[in-house]
Amino acid sequence: MNYENLLKRALDKLPKKVESKSRFKMPDIVSEISGNKTIIRNFNEILSALRREPQHLSKYLFKELAAPGNIEGKILILQTKVPNEILKKKLESYVKEFVFCKECSEPDTKLIKEERIYFLKCEACGCKYPARSI
Repeated sequence: MNYENLLKRALDKLPKKVESKSRFKMPDIVSEISGNKTIIRNFNEILSALRREPQHLSKYLFKELAAPGNIEGKILILQTKVPNEILKKKLESYVKEFVFCKECSEPDTKLIKEERIYFLKCEACGCKYPARSI
């Protein structure tokens, strides 16, 4: 067998195109509007998927939505009515800014606070850069 035949045979044995390149899956927001409040039921699940502290994400949402709120156990309560589509857009912008590495675009980052400044440290490429304060 020549080289081209061996190469063709090897390529035929490789799996076909991978459907999704990213292993990161952002959970859907499960929210309900109760009176004048919006309750995010799966706040804890979102935090564990993003690997972030509840105070950081909640502070971001409170500021971006211009609404007060609080964390009660595993849920987040916003003191205003917020449609699910807006919550999803705000969460996507948070992920883009505070989860994905700006160098390698991987979600393997940690938010580290050194003195008064937050840094994003990528565990994939080792890049470290300051994050915007909220």
